[in-house]
Amino acid sequence: MSGSIPLSILDLAIIGRGDTAADAFANSVTLAQRAEARGYERVWYAEHHNMASIASSATSVLIAHVAAHTSTIRLGAGGVMLPNHSPLTIAEQFGTLATLHPGRIDLGLGRAPGSDQNTMRAMRRDAHSSDRFPEDVLELQGFLSGHSKIPGVAAVPGAGTNVPLYILGSSLFGAKVAAMFGLPYAFASHFAPGSLIEAMQLYRREFRPSEQLAEPYAIAAVNVITADSDDEAQEQWTTVRRWRIARFVTPGRDLTDDEADAILASSQGQQIAQMMHYSAVGTPDDVAAYLDEFAELTGADELITAHASPTIDQRLRSVDLLADVNDPVTVSA
Repeated sequence: MSGSIPLSILDLAIIGRGDTAADAFANSVTLAQRAEARGYERVWYAEHHNMASIASSATSVLIAHVAAHTSTIRLGAGGVMLPNHSPLTIAEQFGTLATLHPGRIDLGLGRAPGSDQNTMRAMRRDAHSSDRFPEDVLELQGFLSGHSKIPGVAAVPGAGTNVPLYILGSSLFGAKVAAMFGLPYAFASHFAPGSLIEAMQLYRREFRPSEQLAEPYAIAAVNVITADSDDEAQEQWTTVRRWRIARFVTPGRDLTDDEADAILASSQGQQIAQMMHYSAVGTPDDVAAYLDEFAELTGADELITAHASPTIDQRLRSVDLLADVNDPVTVSA
């Protein structure tokens, strides 16, 4: 790649076909170790619930497991859905992580439920808890800084760890919150491309400096499949698109290739496919060129790459090939 933009990884802790959650956790460790060896900036894990193909529901627990098997790479939540939790609980969890692994923990915060309505009710989530997101961010920040906004209540551990906060979003709301509080902003363009450019522009325009951050810092997410040949990359991409269709349209039931392709060709399938609009698929040079253009388009300070290949061996190869063509992340493995 021609620029010097840092690259990171969003690991969805995928439970592949025929795999178990234990397999997904082992794969996450292997992927983080490879990312560390190849010089990636950070690896983040996302909070999702009641999804048969994603194992990162207990995000802080997974981060602790991966951190114990790595030594230098930054690890974090991308993100914790704060309305699902009390700010004190999250401060204690991430304060514990930061105490065990100093200087390595990030905390990205979102306000979506990370689940469907039934799951939201099962989690005892207040339907209006999202409305308190800005106040909850400030409350959490107070706990982590050691300046609690609730008299007589401190996060132990957590107080004084100053775990860096990031605001995640897929709309303009998150951009406004991040700008108002002077926090880094990460846009989920790997599955919600619609407002990407407008949100990035709004964030930079309205950013107010803070104790954590003097200048705006924006991260954009992008799907990546890097393979040794374009044919191989496109074959993997076809498989991923078919799996994505099955997950959204017929959850719990596998589709034949013909069934998945028929849905993909429909208007409903096209809408789902549009969610993956920002995807770099091809040879290392092709992917590098795409990411250069994507970085220029978004003005991002960092790209977080969701390596989407179907198998862990293919994802590891994608991570390696991208590192090979991106000077800032290329180090001796």
